[in-house]
Parts: sequence; structure tokens; C-alpha cells
Amino acid sequence: MKQQVLQRIEDRSAVIGVIGLGYVGLPLAMEFAKAGFRVIGYDVSERVASLLMRGESHIQDVPPAEVADLVRRGLFEATTVEARLSEVDAISIAVPTPLSKTRDPDMSYVIAAAEAATRQARRGMLVILESTTYPGTTREILAPALAKRGFHIGEDVFVAFSPERVDPGNPVYHTKNTPKVVGGITPACTELATALYASCIDTIVTVSSPEAAELVKLLENTFRSVNIGMVNEMAIVCDKLGVDVWEVINAAATKPFGFMKFTPGPGIGGHCIPLDPHYLAWKMRTLNYKTRFIDLASEINSQMPMFVVEKVAHALNADRKPVNGSNILVLGVAYKRDIDDVRESPALDVIRLLEESGATVTFHDPYIPSIREDGHVRAGTALTPAIVAATDAVVIVTDHSNVDYQMVMDHATVIVDSRNVTRDLVQTNARVVSLTTTRAALAASH
Repeated sequence: MKQQVLQRIEDRSAVIGVIGLGYVGLPLAMEFAKAGFRVIGYDVSERVASLLMRGESHIQDVPPAEVADLVRRGLFEATTVEARLSEVDAISIAVPTPLSKTRDPDMSYVIAAAEAATRQARRGMLVILESTTYPGTTREILAPALAKRGFHIGEDVFVAFSPERVDPGNPVYHTKNTPKVVGGITPACTELATALYASCIDTIVTVSSPEAAELVKLLENTFRSVNIGMVNEMAIVCDKLGVDVWEVINAAATKPFGFMKFTPGPGIGGHCIPLDPHYLAWKMRTLNYKTRFIDLASEINSQMPMFVVEKVAHALNADRKPVNGSNILVLGVAYKRDIDDVRESPALDVIRLLEESGATVTFHDPYIPSIREDGHVRAGTALTPAIVAATDAVVIVTDHSNVDYQMVMDHATVIVDSRNVTRDLVQTNARVVSLTTTRAALAASH
């Protein structure tokens, strides 16, 4: 059976299924299709499936022309019909893995996808989970679901885990040239998953088990979360000491060894860094172990939106204005620069905290014309000299590269710059408040 699957992969006669056509699944489906496989993408959203079949794209990193070409050539189709998965030889599961309100893993999407794959499974099928999750998920959820159908893992069907490594908006690294980690339930599972991904991805890294592969992803993002938490705390330290944190970081970064540059900001966002470490922390709690670094980094990072709002309050106070009743423009609501993704964005917390303090808040983001909050749509505003001049404070939360920050500098009264993007601009009438501008410095600026 293994040899038959390998042969279908090698001669491109295998049909590939992708469950979940979002930021992870759609780029992966495109790479399989460009490698010559026929790909069936399954998503529960009729809107997404219809959009893709019209040759359009809802993912910024996937050009509509690419989708349209692959649909026209019959190499890619999107569907909401689960039964179509019975046609495929391999399934990649790329569905969301959010946290519940209690910060515990919400496995409902993975369980639903595993059940769908199991209902359509047949002998010889390869099933790979890509969704970021806690160590043990592949062996404890996906494999048993298939085994209940009477399949023998590693003989009748093959199961592996391969963590997604998508970095939206990255101009250099994308699905094809980002190394792919693979760990199967059995050696045969690893071999088949490796062969499949090697057909369209440049570098494959194999590990000994799905648990190792699951933990790789969690280590990567826990490393980032902890280091961001450390440098965010350093910003607070520098603020209390009256030292410029950016000067300290840039000087430290000149050391050619033993230091990796991270920069502070208004908090962390996206689907990975704010969530993934909690999957590991949750798993460790089930084993009676407390992940202290993870918990502390999460605590520090979650406090940064409030730290930014406090800077706004101090800046307005220096002008004898309260936050209550002030007009504040938030510049950038995406969770990082040059993308259209607001998942877990700290900007949403900044807006909420300002409004809870009585401010009237508007936002501008060149990539995001509107945001949805509690079922309501909030439209963004244009970025014009008149609008900037009419605000009491501008808060730079996301440092998009296509914003005219000099224009903002020329017309704003107060700018709270959480990203240090105004540092090298021509200073005009605006007072710029950074993460480490002290109250004394604000008072002295008048």
C-alpha cells in the first residue's frame, strides 16, 4: 500500500485534499496545484468556496491571478461538499485552533475536520494535520478516529503532523521555500508525508514522531513570545529610568554574537504568538507542571495595550486635556505591518481601552477598510491633513510602510508612537511620545 501511494505521488496522479482554505490551507493548496497535482479544497464557508471558484482570493499572499489560472486548468477547485474528500489520496488539515475564554485549547475545528476526513477515508489515504496544537493531538485525536473505522495506522492509512509556518506578508519566505517539519505515527507515515511535501516544498525536515513535530511549532512561537515579553518589560524598565529603549536595543544589536534583536510594541497579535504558547502551558498543566516563562511573558505582553493607553493619557494631560471627550485617531489596526489581518491585534484592545475611558476613537489602516466588533461593522477613516489636525492625539499602533508619517508629523498635535516610526522624521509642531517618554519629559516639553 505504501508503494502504491508513493507511486501516485511521484507520477502526480494523486489527488490532494486540503481541509480549511484560510491563511494556511489556501497557500498550501496552491503549491500542490502548481506542482501538478489536482487539488480539492474543502471549506465550510460557501462564500470562500464561491469566491475562489470565481478566480478571486481572500488571502493577501495568494494572487487572484494564480487562483484563476489553476481553476481554469482544472488543477484546483474549492467546495463545501464533504463527500468530495472521498476522491482524494491525501488530506492536509489546516483549520483554526483558537483558545476558549478560559485560555484552554478549543479543539472543535480539529475534531470536526478529523471526523470529516474519517468519514471519507479509504485504504491508502494519507492524512496530515497542520493546525498548531498541543503535543499528542495527532496520536490522541486524529489516529483514533481513523482506527475506529478499522484502519491500521501505517498499513491501511498513514497519519502525520506537519506544523504550518506561515508568516503573512513576508516578502522573502513563503510556503514553498520555508522548511517543512514532518513527523509521522510510524516510519511509513513519515516517509509518505515527506514524499508528498517534497513534491512542492524545497526543504523537508523529518523528526521522530508527531509529538516532536507538534512541539517544534510551539517552541518556535514560545521563543518569540518570551523574547517579546522580555523586551516589552525592558521598555517599561527604560520608561521608569528615563532611558530611550530604542537606543539601548540598537546599541545592543551591534554585538555580533550572543544577542538577537527584538523590539517592543503595543502588544502581540496574530493567530500564533498570542495563542500557541498557551497550548503548551495547558498540556503541561495536565502533567502537573507550571510553565513559568510562558505565563510571565503572556502577562507582560497582555499589559502593553494598557501601557500605550497610559502614554496617551499622560500626553493629553500635558495639554490639560482628559482622555474623556478627546478625539483620538488610531493609526493601524492590523496585528503587524503590511498585512490585512486583525486577529488578536493589540490595536483592538487599545481602541477598547480608550473608549472605555470616554474617548471618541477613529482608525485608519490602508489594508483594513473596516473591522467587525460584536456583530457591528466599524468603518475606518481617510488619512488627510484635515483629519489629523482635528484629532487631539494620533496613536501609531501598526507601522505600515505605505503611510505618510511625515504628513502626520506635520499636522498632528500629539503623536503616541508605539513603533518608533517617527524617530528619523523632520520634527515639526507635533509632540512625539514614545514608549519611554517619561511624565517629566512631557512636562518639560511645554
